[in-house]
Amino acid sequence: MTESSSNKLLNGDACHRTSNGRKSSKNGFVKNHCLFQQPQKYRRPREKNQNVTHNSNLYKKPFLESFEETPLLVAVLTYMGYGILTIFGYLRDFLRHWNIEKCNVAREREEQRDFVPLYQDFENFYTRNLYMRIRDNWNRPICSVPGAKMDLVERVSHDYNWTFEHTGKVVKNVINMGSYNYLGFAENTGACADAAIESTQKYGVGVGSTRCEIGNLDIHVELESLVARFLGVESSMAFGMGFATNSMNIPALTGKGCLILSDELNHASLVLGARLSGSTIRVFKHNNMQSLEKLLRDAIVHGQPRTHRPWKKILIVVEGIYSMEGSLVRLPEVIALKKRYKAYLYLDEAHSIGAMGPNGKGVVDYFGLDPKDVDIMMGTFTKSFGAAGGYIGGKKELIDYLRRHSHSALYATSISPPVAQQIITSMKIIMGEDGTTLGADRLRQLSENTTYFRRKLRDMGFIIYGNDDSPVVPMMLYMPAKIGAFGREMLKRNIGTVVVGFPATPIIESRARFCISAAHTREMLHTDWAGFFQLLCVCVSVHRLIVCLLNNKGFQYVLYYKGTWKAKLSPSITAWLRQRLLFELLCLSKDTSFILLRSMSTPFVIVHLKGISLPL
Repeated sequence: MTESSSNKLLNGDACHRTSNGRKSSKNGFVKNHCLFQQPQKYRRPREKNQNVTHNSNLYKKPFLESFEETPLLVAVLTYMGYGILTIFGYLRDFLRHWNIEKCNVAREREEQRDFVPLYQDFENFYTRNLYMRIRDNWNRPICSVPGAKMDLVERVSHDYNWTFEHTGKVVKNVINMGSYNYLGFAENTGACADAAIESTQKYGVGVGSTRCEIGNLDIHVELESLVARFLGVESSMAFGMGFATNSMNIPALTGKGCLILSDELNHASLVLGARLSGSTIRVFKHNNMQSLEKLLRDAIVHGQPRTHRPWKKILIVVEGIYSMEGSLVRLPEVIALKKRYKAYLYLDEAHSIGAMGPNGKGVVDYFGLDPKDVDIMMGTFTKSFGAAGGYIGGKKELIDYLRRHSHSALYATSISPPVAQQIITSMKIIMGEDGTTLGADRLRQLSENTTYFRRKLRDMGFIIYGNDDSPVVPMMLYMPAKIGAFGREMLKRNIGTVVVGFPATPIIESRARFCISAAHTREMLHTDWAGFFQLLCVCVSVHRLIVCLLNNKGFQYVLYYKGTWKAKLSPSITAWLRQRLLFELLCLSKDTSFILLRSMSTPFVIVHLKGISLPL
């Protein structure tokens, strides 16, 4: 990004304009700010899931991601489940209206009944009748450091999750698979904690002012200098809140007459920032470079609506790791398109910074790219660094502009000093500037844990989403009833997980999401996937046929896998097993040995072995 292009980004000049004359392009040529090209038909991908790269020459290593389509039978059953819940929801609303069933919903006062409602009717209906059924899976109070293990305050509900009571008991040593503690810096002992304590004794807990007044401490200047050096950019700026880093800075960079091209799975903070900016927003299909290129071409050819004037600037907004899908941005291809069509790139590395790349510097480091090819580098300190806040890095002109125009810089309180010290210490550990190899060891451990955990789940036949190197591992549950059951049953086994459903995901793609950490041991991961197999209410991949012998202690051994019998069974027993591939039994076995069978014809099969002796 040259100095002239930096000024265009800040001043609002048309980002796609080129010098007069003719400039060659793969799809034609640009002349007098217009793109001339041969007519091309936009081809929609046949599949939602693309496991290979479109431009393999841009990648230094294979780019592997898996997204298995929802089976038709599962999709139909999921829609039926939501339909049944909706019918019973309206029935219960009718009973509540006539006081046949106790109503726990807050009601408007009589004098306000003719007021416009604060919430849309469906949103309130969904909360009352669907969300409340499984509300106990969220907002669980924690009474310890959320590290590899944590302690939960036990609570019970006597009115179907409308209210909760604490029992006074504590659930100890719950394996934490839900926190974004990628490098294990969520801890209350060690170098980071000691440095934060010293910082508190020196500066206090808070500043009580903005950076532009009296809230600019020397520790903030040190932090921003270190972040710029870590990212490999000219300058950086730190903010006290990661969400506001996006929502308050995008409006400072774009406005009316600008175009934002946003990935359809971008985070809510990016969506809010784009809407607040007043820019025109176009959404392209997730990680689909054909869709993005089509929008870029159309934007240049047609210009702004009605006037057809050139856009003041075009900003592509993507994430490093998409937190609900576990997928990585196709950054080499995005950068290639950005350069070809003279657009700007805003990269959100909230989940990828510290967790990806050989040096922990995010997806730019992971793909071996030049940080200067990304115009605006954004990230947060809340995940890999075990702290709070966010940052933006880039050219010095960009950062100086944001210091004068960003609402988050002018009106928000600066980062708490002990939090800033936590970031500085953890970042120096990652960079190896503490004189130890602790940072490199944690990066290696995170990569090994991610590969191991994903491989084990895939080998056992579960449907998982995302990139093979992503520490965010979504496992598909599909049906709404399984969301609550899975979270509760895992907690009974001392495993804390995050379950996600509609509207955070598509209605037929409810899932459990696991966040791998360098602090996890192999024993913890073994406990996790043994617990998954015990539940047996999770759909497994249609590409596997697995027969596994289990008992109440968890996963024991595989009898049949990928066309090979691992144990010798008599022909009669083998035939007996295969005849039962058409049965489905949707239940959990707690104390009885059973066999799990998987075939192309059924989502899952459970065959009980009461009184049956297998001649192993």
